[in-house]
Amino acid sequence: MSEVTRRNVIKAGAVGAGAALLPVAWTATARAGSVAPPQVLAANDLALWYDEPAGTDWLRALPIGNGRLGAMVFGNLDTDVLQLNEDTVWAGGPYDSANTRGAANLAEIRRRVFADQWTSAQDLINQTMMGTPGGQLAYQTVGNLRLAFGSANGATQYRRTLDLTTATVTTTYLLNGVRHQREVFASAADQVIVVRLTADRANSITFSATFDSPQRTTVSSPDAATIGLDGISGNMEGVNGSVRFLALANAAVTGGTVSSSGGTLRVSGATSVTVLVSIGSSYVNYRTVNGDYQGIARNRLNAAKSVAIDQLRSRHLADYQALFNRVSIDLGRTAAADQPTDVRIAQHASSNDPQFSALLFQFGRYLLISSSRPGTQPANLQGIWNDSLAPSWDSKYTINANLPMNYWPADTTNLAECFLPVFDMVKDLTVTGARVAQAQYGAGGWVTHHNTDAWRGASVVDGALWGMWQTGGAWLGTLIWDHYQFTGDLGFLQANYPALKGAAQFFLDTLVAHPTLGYLVTNPSNSPELPHHANASVCAGPTMDNQILRDLFDAAARASETLGVDTTFRSQVRTAKDRLPPTRVGSRGNVQEWLADWVETERTHRHVSHLYGLHPSNQITKRGTPALYEAARKTLELRGDDGTGWSLAWKINYWARLEDATRAHKLLKDLVRTDRLAPNMFDLHPPFQIDGNFGATSGIAEMLLHSHTGELHLLPALPSAWPTGQVAGLRGRGGYTVGLAWTNGQTDEIGIRADRDGTLRMRSRLFTGSFTLVDVTDGSTPATTRPETDVVQLSARAGHTYRAARPGVTPSPTLTPTPTATPTPTPTPTTTPTSTPTPPPTTSPPAPSGARATYAVTSSWSGGFQGEVTVTAGATPIRGWTVSWTFPNGQVISQIWSGSHTQSGANVTVKNVDYNGSLPAGGSTTFGFIGTVNGANNPPTNITCTTT
Repeated sequence: MSEVTRRNVIKAGAVGAGAALLPVAWTATARAGSVAPPQVLAANDLALWYDEPAGTDWLRALPIGNGRLGAMVFGNLDTDVLQLNEDTVWAGGPYDSANTRGAANLAEIRRRVFADQWTSAQDLINQTMMGTPGGQLAYQTVGNLRLAFGSANGATQYRRTLDLTTATVTTTYLLNGVRHQREVFASAADQVIVVRLTADRANSITFSATFDSPQRTTVSSPDAATIGLDGISGNMEGVNGSVRFLALANAAVTGGTVSSSGGTLRVSGATSVTVLVSIGSSYVNYRTVNGDYQGIARNRLNAAKSVAIDQLRSRHLADYQALFNRVSIDLGRTAAADQPTDVRIAQHASSNDPQFSALLFQFGRYLLISSSRPGTQPANLQGIWNDSLAPSWDSKYTINANLPMNYWPADTTNLAECFLPVFDMVKDLTVTGARVAQAQYGAGGWVTHHNTDAWRGASVVDGALWGMWQTGGAWLGTLIWDHYQFTGDLGFLQANYPALKGAAQFFLDTLVAHPTLGYLVTNPSNSPELPHHANASVCAGPTMDNQILRDLFDAAARASETLGVDTTFRSQVRTAKDRLPPTRVGSRGNVQEWLADWVETERTHRHVSHLYGLHPSNQITKRGTPALYEAARKTLELRGDDGTGWSLAWKINYWARLEDATRAHKLLKDLVRTDRLAPNMFDLHPPFQIDGNFGATSGIAEMLLHSHTGELHLLPALPSAWPTGQVAGLRGRGGYTVGLAWTNGQTDEIGIRADRDGTLRMRSRLFTGSFTLVDVTDGSTPATTRPETDVVQLSARAGHTYRAARPGVTPSPTLTPTPTATPTPTPTPTTTPTSTPTPPPTTSPPAPSGARATYAVTSSWSGGFQGEVTVTAGATPIRGWTVSWTFPNGQVISQIWSGSHTQSGANVTVKNVDYNGSLPAGGSTTFGFIGTVNGANNPPTNITCTTT
């Protein structure tokens, strides 16, 4: 493959995943008399639609995904294309990124930084601290499935839609008097991509299907109705490609015939056709790539073949809509929504189109559901959609913005389960990051710098100017506590506390006293990707680091207190937190980006990292820190409104936190333009970076609800462009589900459901006038206090819903929140917890070989849970293993990864004899699963492990 790596992009002048590339705008012309199609109106305008095929333009194709499998659907008439991805197909293979020369040179690097010898320090970092390899590895495409239909000359009434309410791409057209329809969806329930072709005249469907790929592949015809694509991922950075994959496509027809030979699938004279696409990968985890990729692809295909199309569709809808339907939003509709989606984008700056904001909001939620599910990889820089072997910035995980930003809307927009892959990744990074911490810093705990990949690289990459940023792992650690604040899932906190503690421990070991200021500071580090002097970014104690570490230490201390553990450690992190540099106001009235009051080398730089304390953190607030609040506003004025797509999206969140509705909405409109949003609504850096989509969804949520200061602030930044509207299902910290309705900019009604007992503090302009307040659950009027004129406070009860409204407002049946499948909360104990929603692990007695298996539940929610089993070899290596247990409460496994399983009643058996079975002495491997349960979720009392 071509060695187009992140470092090559940097050398060409584009630095980092936030680098400024020349924007390339596109155009679209309004259609006279256009009316949204009935299918779009039936979806309440929550659909992308077009009257032209995508042709060869990937940024006009429409994305589908089930978290693991992704496809871009082009909707072409003559030859349709499904560009395919599987989320573990990455270049290269397992590698150790640690540089053992680092620790011995750290003291000299620090000396140079403190002596203001920054470029000299960077030179030594480049010589001794860079990871091996010096760049990380790329996420890659599987290839394409092409459906060749022949000439479509004369086709009319063409429509192409992506219905966000059903997660289905539909293409319809009329050709020679026959109406054709193609539906495509990616089923998480059945782990296949489904293509359904129908026509309103019998025997009218004829086409051939083939695979192709830029990877090293071979094609085949495994049977008379199936074609296959067998390949291996590409080499990169000197690491040989090692992920094997098999894509299979099978056709089942009604009427007509189907045949396959030589890698070509042929359908002739059919009335309807169902094509199933299954992809298996040999990737098991960041250390292991010997999975049975062929067995995975075949088994999932065979299972789906036995399911009728109507059931495939209904299972897909049940799975998807259980997530998507948790949040509804209506911001109003104008005639602008009657134009095709690309036209709406092109005209957005000059049109009044409030519904597009609702569409953009829900599109972000759709993308997160489609690219991140329990057991999958986290959404990367492009989610799961990539057509290249060498995508921009490798389509990996940029931690100084992209990865956290991808998940900003996960909790606020009621998609808590979609967050879980991040915490699985963090567990991996505690291993690779511990190796880097020891080798390069001589420290305990774990560290990750500004990027990682499927192999969990944790070291410095891309050169010191960009990569010497220590707090990537620290930022990821803060996500653990913030997620817990939404869910109240004590079992989740217990399972992830070691990662949080390890992230903090690294900085307890590595922070050093500033020689003149006395503060504890990181050294070396940087303020992401921005030089403070010519060609020098490396420094000590940049503001973003200090803000992240303040959150990290606070989270570690509060988690320790919540769990009733580690009192000495708790004291240590609180002491260290108090010695961090404060956020300072500079000579220009701005928030200082560095300890010194330096003027940035690029005033309008895309990163505004030193406002992390404003968003996503809560260290800068309007009422709590008014001086910093004003300084944050000045900082944004100095930086300017323009920027890359993801930068604009982050600024929406900033202005929403500043409670400036007009400016937040301006940034939102700035994002919706043809050099920042593709025709298919993918965010453009440019090129495509999905964090801008997720950041926009988060920003809209922040305009409607704040929960970061210990209260629910309702409609804190409602713009005049959305005068009348309604939203239901948003989530607030503390375990609240929120619904809101407003007319002419005034709040009509508020509905809040509490997951758990606690003090509910609400801030709204509604409370400055007459209002009613009732506990909808029991009809009572709750006792309240009024700390401020626009604040009402009450004691909330778990499971109760509270409604506040202007007098005379009729209750909205769609506004009052109902229970959702968010993780089951547990009251926060003040001492050692006596009960948890997550049962303790169960460990098997040793097998004759000495191997053991440990069963543990890692997360739980109403009606379901995520678990994992770790198999550890004893003193003897093993070739394969089988783990068995009996569920005591009727639990049923619905999905498993890194293993195969059978379940008969309560009895479960998991085998990895044929793949990922071999373990060296003392080695271990883990497989995870999702299960359903009603009521108690007790662990199995016995678990057995046998080996070969």
